[in-house]
Amino acid sequence: MRVHTQSVDVCRSFAMGFVGSAVCALFTSPVSAQTQSPLPQVIVTGSFDIDSAVTQAPTSTPLTVTQPTSVINQHFIEENMPLSSNYPDVVKISPSVQSVTPNGPGLLENQVLSIRGFVDGEYNVTFDGIPWGDSNDFTHHSTSYFMDHDLGSISVDRGPGTAATIGNATFCCTFSINSKAPNAATTVTPYVSYGSFNTLVVGSQFDTGKIEKYDGAAGFIDAESLSSDGYLTNEGQDRKNIFTKFGTSLGANSVLTFVAMYNQIHQYVGLGATAAQIAQHGPTYGLSSDPTSQDYYGYNFDDIHTDFEYLGLVSKLSDNWSLDNKLYTYAYYHTGHNGEDPNGPTPNGTSYAPNDVPGQLLINNYRSWGDTLKVQGNYSFGDVQAGVWADRQDNLRQLTEVDETLGGATNPGGNPSSPIPGVDRQLNQKLITLQPFVQLDWKVLPDLTLSPGVRYDHFEREVDASVNVKSAATQSYTNTFSSTLPSFVAHYAISEGWAAYAQAAKGFLAPNENFFNKLTPDTTNLSPQQAWSYQLGTSWQTKQLSVSADVYYIDFSNLITPITIGPNTIYINQGGATYKGIEAEGTYYLGMGLSVYANGSVNSAKDKQTGLWEPNAPDGTAAGGVIYNQNGWYASLIDKWVGKTYGDVAQTQPIGAYSTLDAALGYKFMDAPWLRNASIKLSFSNLLNSNKINALAGYSAGSTAQFPGGVPLYWTIPGRAVFANLSVPF
Repeated sequence: MRVHTQSVDVCRSFAMGFVGSAVCALFTSPVSAQTQSPLPQVIVTGSFDIDSAVTQAPTSTPLTVTQPTSVINQHFIEENMPLSSNYPDVVKISPSVQSVTPNGPGLLENQVLSIRGFVDGEYNVTFDGIPWGDSNDFTHHSTSYFMDHDLGSISVDRGPGTAATIGNATFCCTFSINSKAPNAATTVTPYVSYGSFNTLVVGSQFDTGKIEKYDGAAGFIDAESLSSDGYLTNEGQDRKNIFTKFGTSLGANSVLTFVAMYNQIHQYVGLGATAAQIAQHGPTYGLSSDPTSQDYYGYNFDDIHTDFEYLGLVSKLSDNWSLDNKLYTYAYYHTGHNGEDPNGPTPNGTSYAPNDVPGQLLINNYRSWGDTLKVQGNYSFGDVQAGVWADRQDNLRQLTEVDETLGGATNPGGNPSSPIPGVDRQLNQKLITLQPFVQLDWKVLPDLTLSPGVRYDHFEREVDASVNVKSAATQSYTNTFSSTLPSFVAHYAISEGWAAYAQAAKGFLAPNENFFNKLTPDTTNLSPQQAWSYQLGTSWQTKQLSVSADVYYIDFSNLITPITIGPNTIYINQGGATYKGIEAEGTYYLGMGLSVYANGSVNSAKDKQTGLWEPNAPDGTAAGGVIYNQNGWYASLIDKWVGKTYGDVAQTQPIGAYSTLDAALGYKFMDAPWLRNASIKLSFSNLLNSNKINALAGYSAGSTAQFPGGVPLYWTIPGRAVFANLSVPF
C-alpha cells in the first residue's frame, strides 16, 4: 500500500510527506499571493506517501517552523489513542513533556502536564487557533471540552512563538489543538470502544460530504457517550459530547466555517492518596465507600457543562492582502462537592452534629467572548502581518462550607466570620485581555527570512467580592498589567530538505487571581511573570529520515508556583529561575512499512538564588519504539521515560524516574465491499504494569505532628490497560 486519502488537518500535518499536488483545505489561511494559488476549498483531499518517515513519525518538525515544534498528526492519534483520551494523553510522547492522568486515559482531569518544567497555567492551549482556559488562573480542564475522536492534529510548540502568537502565557509554550476536517463523501460512521476499568465509548459521526448545490459546502456532526469505573477506586466518569464542524465557500474569495461543541460530565474526583493509604490499599486507592468518611465518593464529585463555538472567515481581500478572523464564545459551568479534607486528618463535625461529615460546595461559572483577527499582506520583499486578540470573561466563583451528612446543607460554623454564614468566598470577576501585534517577515535572501515583530499585552481584572477570600469582607478592586513584547526570528532554508532557525522573544503572564487573596487586595503590589527566551534549532527531512534538534535558554523573573493544600491551591512567588536544555527527535523509515522512532531531552529548571530544582520539572525525557504500517495493518510499540522530579519547592518531595510502555495493533479493511474502511484496533497502556508514584498531588488540609504542613498526597501510574475499538463507516 502506497497512498492513503486524507483531508485538510492531516494534510497540514503530513505536508512534507505528500506526493503530487495535494492541497490543504478547511480553515486554513490564504496562501501567499506570490504563489498565485487560489483560496483553499472547503473539501480537498490528496494522497500522501505512507512509505515516508514524516508520515510514519509520531512527532515531526516541519521545515517551515521558527521554534522547536513537534507535530502529532491525525494518523498517529487515530491509530494509537483510546477513544477516551484527551489531548494530554496525546502530547505526552513529545520531548520535554510530562503528562500524568492517574485514572486512565481521559478518565480524570490531567493532574500534571508540564513542558520544559512549566505546568498548567504557565503555557497556552489553543483550539483551531483560539486561546481558551480559566482566566483567573490560566489553567485548562482537559476532560471538559474536546474528545479524541474529533482531533485532527496537535502541534506542541516549545517556545514563546513570534509576535503573532496570542495567549495569556506567552513566555513558554503552546499546545495547538486542531479539529479534524469533514470527509469528502457522505458517510455515517458508528463506532464503539470497550476496555479496562469497564470503559465504554459509543458514538456515531455523520458527514454530509461535498454538497455541490451549495458550492462545495461540507460538514459533520459527531455524538458520543463515555462511561467508566476508572482505574482508581470509586472514581468513575460519565461523559456526553456533541461536536459539529461545517464550512462553505462565499463566492470565489472567502470561506466561512462554523464549529460548535457541547460537553457534560459527571465524575467522582479524589485528591490523591497518602503513602500510608497506598501501602495499605494498593496504588488503586482513590475514594472510599464509607458515608461517614470525608473521602466517601458520594461527597467528592463534579457536575460540569461546557460549550465552545466559533464562526471563522478566511477571505482574500485583494491580490496582496488576506484576512483570517474568528469570532468565538465558550463557557464552563462547574458545580462540585468535596469532603473538607479527603484522605486527611481533619475530624468530622459541623454546626449540626459532632459526627456529621463536613464538606464544601464549589461553584465556578464563566463565559468568554472574544475575537481573533489577522490580516496579512504578501509582497516581493516578504509578508506583513498585523492583528489583535480581544477576550472578555465573566466569572462567578463561590465556595460554601456544607454538611454532607445532611445532603449539603450550609454549615455556618465552617466560616463564622463570613458576612454570609458558611461562605468562604463569593466573587464576581471580569477579566479583559487585549493583544494587538504586528510582524514583518522580510525575505533578505531567497532562502533567508528575518521576522521582527512586537505584541502589546494588556490584562485587566475587576473583582466585586461579596465575601473576599482572606478578609471574609465585602471588597471591590481592579488590577491592570501591561507589557510590550518584542520578538525576533531568523529562518534559513539551507537546502530543499534542511532548515534552521534562531529565535529571541520576551514573554509575559499576569499574576494569578489567587495572589490577590489578601486582606487588602487593592494594595497588593505584584509584578507580572516575565521571561526572555532564546532558541536555536534545525530540522532535516528526506523520504527515509525525519530528524530535528534544538537548544534553549529561558531567563525567568517573578516565577509564581502553585502549591495544593486540600481542595485549595495557593501560589508563591519564587523570584527568578533559569530554564535550559537540549531536545531532539527523529524517525527512520526502514522500508516494508517499518519505522523506528526516538526522541529525547536533557532539561534543567533551577532557582536563580538557591540553585535548587523547580517543582514538576523532569531532568530529562525520552521516548523510543517501532512502528509498522502496511497493507491495512498498523502496529506500534513505544516507551516513554520521564526523569526524576521534585513535587514541591526547595527540592522537597522527590519523585523518581518512571516509564510507560504503550502499544497499538489495528487493521483497516481497504477493499472489502461491505466493510470498506472499517477498522478494528487495540490500544495497550502501561504494558509492564508499573505502579510507581509519579507526582505529588498536594497536601491534606489538616496537619499532624509528623506533617505539620499537611500530609503529602500522591498520584501513581494507572495500571496495565487494553481498549478495543470498532468503527464501520457506510
